Amino acid sequence: MSKVVVMDHPLIQHKLTMLRDKNTGSKDFRDLTKEITMLMAYEMTRNLNLMEIEIETPICKAKSKVITGKKLGIVPILRAGMGMVDGVLQLIPAAKVGHIGLYRDPETLEPVEYYCKLPTDVEERELFLLDPMLATGGSANAAIQFIKDRGGVNIRLVAIIAAPEGVEAIHKLHPDVDIYVAGMDEKLNEKAYIVPGLGDAGDRLFGTK
Repeated sequence: MSKVVVMDHPLIQHKLTMLRDKNTGSKDFRDLTKEITMLMAYEMTRNLNLMEIEIETPICKAKSKVITGKKLGIVPILRAGMGMVDGVLQLIPAAKVGHIGLYRDPETLEPVEYYCKLPTDVEERELFLLDPMLATGGSANAAIQFIKDRGGVNIRLVAIIAAPEGVEAIHKLHPDVDIYVAGMDEKLNEKAYIVPGLGDAGDRLFGTK
């Protein structure tokens, strides 16, 4: 079974409270989303492999460490996942970025694909799948399957907030995918919105209704 990591760092929790506030406007919402994602990425990359190389400082030659191992990739689920991309790229500018376009049918609540483009070497990368909200898990499960169908094998799901129902859905279909969240919320309501949640992340990011 995959693990669920709730990141309880004080800075993440402080910014998450501001993100939830209905009075937070689109500009601040975008900035907070980027900042929270960057802090989450910092925590998630704690165990990246290192190797020792020799460099020359202004004083002398020295042995020092650099990141090695699998290259990283970022795959936002459009459109709300785009709000998280810059937060990761600020720390890992060499990461390749793919995109998966999904929307939720308002009647069936099932995900519908309209776009999928991934790095050509997707099978060689550690992938961060980005979506601010893990609600029913339908979109995330579909996106994970799209990545696996194209050769991706090392996938981590990164969400800012999640509902237990969404986590359970991921565990059921993709037990090999670890989940990282800033907040684990109470439940879904009858419209499949996360409670207490933060509303519609895409609308709040981009100022739409």
